[in-house]
Amino acid sequence: MLADSISFKDTGYFSNLILDYLEQKQEVKHLYNRYPELENFKKQIEEKQSEYNEEHRKILVDSLRAQYHGIEVSEATDANLNSLAQTKTFTITTGHQLNLFTGPLYFLYKIISTVNLTKKLKASYPDYNFVPVYWMATEDHDFEEINFFNFKGKKFQWNKEVSGAVGALSTEGLQEVFDLLNLELGVGSDADELRRLFEEAYLKHDTLDAATRFLANEIFGAYGLVIVDGNDRGLKRLFSPYAADELLHQHSYNAVVDIVEDLSSRGYGVQVNPREINLFYLKEGLRERIVKTDDGFVVNDTELKFSKTEILKELHDYPERFSPNVLLRPLYQEVILPNLCYIGGGGELAYWLQLKSFFNKVGVVFPILLLRNSALLVSGKEDDKLKRLEISYPLLFLKRHSFINRRVREISDIDINFDPQRAHLKNQFEGMYALAEKTDETFLNAVKAQEVKQLKGLDKLEKRLLKAQKRKLSDEVSRMTAIQETLFPNGNLQERTKNFSEFYAENGKALLRELFEDLDPLKEAFLIVKL
Repeated sequence: MLADSISFKDTGYFSNLILDYLEQKQEVKHLYNRYPELENFKKQIEEKQSEYNEEHRKILVDSLRAQYHGIEVSEATDANLNSLAQTKTFTITTGHQLNLFTGPLYFLYKIISTVNLTKKLKASYPDYNFVPVYWMATEDHDFEEINFFNFKGKKFQWNKEVSGAVGALSTEGLQEVFDLLNLELGVGSDADELRRLFEEAYLKHDTLDAATRFLANEIFGAYGLVIVDGNDRGLKRLFSPYAADELLHQHSYNAVVDIVEDLSSRGYGVQVNPREINLFYLKEGLRERIVKTDDGFVVNDTELKFSKTEILKELHDYPERFSPNVLLRPLYQEVILPNLCYIGGGGELAYWLQLKSFFNKVGVVFPILLLRNSALLVSGKEDDKLKRLEISYPLLFLKRHSFINRRVREISDIDINFDPQRAHLKNQFEGMYALAEKTDETFLNAVKAQEVKQLKGLDKLEKRLLKAQKRKLSDEVSRMTAIQETLFPNGNLQERTKNFSEFYAENGKALLRELFEDLDPLKEAFLIVKL
């Protein structure tokens, strides 16, 4: 059940750029098209419908059917695949890396947010169809970011030497990971289901992209999720005119670099800095940057080089060899999908917010951007502990030092707050200042110095008293820190560290049912879900 919620701002875990976006501040309105409110989707539908053509739909459906070849497809997903051929069907998309066994818990939140938004849109716009899409980041090449997951405080890691796009990686070597996980899962039908999922996905599929598709389809197929692999020749051909434009004119760099300067001047952090060319060259075991030279193009750290004519011919003959990077991938997605909205985390939306002027330049509709749901999952036992300790959910989001200090002040049998003493001291010095103003400046400075010294003395005494109370209440402090560490491992959000398997082992399919019930994609708050 949904136990509580707190504002994203009060969590302390979101950037100023994202918080200002959520508040729709004037300073960031030029960075997006429409804000994610139900009434704004009508114009987004009309705009996308006028841009997206039937030829793209046919190629998209044909490519997706080929990608699903040999996979058992649910009735809901099959219906959505068929629906994509219709002009009144649109997608809501989220994307994620091919993390081992789904990686961090928020993988679930992304997809559930996406599915739930399609339901809300269908209720508001019954004449249209809305399909939830999971975009697999098969062309990424940062293996160290995806080769592990955590289960009950233990890290399960897949170690191997790799190169090239991760989607094509062989799953060889994952038997050892499974054997270690198997020892930790325990007994029961839910633990057996986790064993089956891992074994079927990673030990019975040859590549990481096939394993990830199977796993996501097993978990979410019943909800109609459509899984897209962008590493597809037919889909890349649709994108090839934009890839050619990138090679010849570098519009992405020229547009985004201005936004980067704008964001920096306003004090916002910059998520991604553009390169002159934001394309990689992709072949088996190879994914390297394409670099423009005085007489053509080279592939970084290789002997490959092309003249202008040669690289355009290569793009025409082998569009699948041209892989968009993090800044160009959003454009690729929006070109090939009839998409209305992208759902992502704070870091993802931060780089999407750098791209609107680039989309305008190349004439592609910029999607609505929605911050995915975030949640803290709390078991019944953990909830009982929090109640006994009289710890509210918002208090848990404080950093460890502030959390302990706040609670010690609250539960102490003496007043640790010296603010009344500070006020009294300042009041006494007001008379001294009045006297000093009648003398010379050196005496006035002496009074100021003495006030500062005595206020610092009070600060030190307050800290010593707080430290003494911590020792006196050490048992209470130990219990407080233990429950916070359980819910915020190593001071991080639970959703960024723990894996779904830890909660599935305890709750089974009820975990998904609860999350689908509680996660409202349009509720702008960090949710507390009691399992």
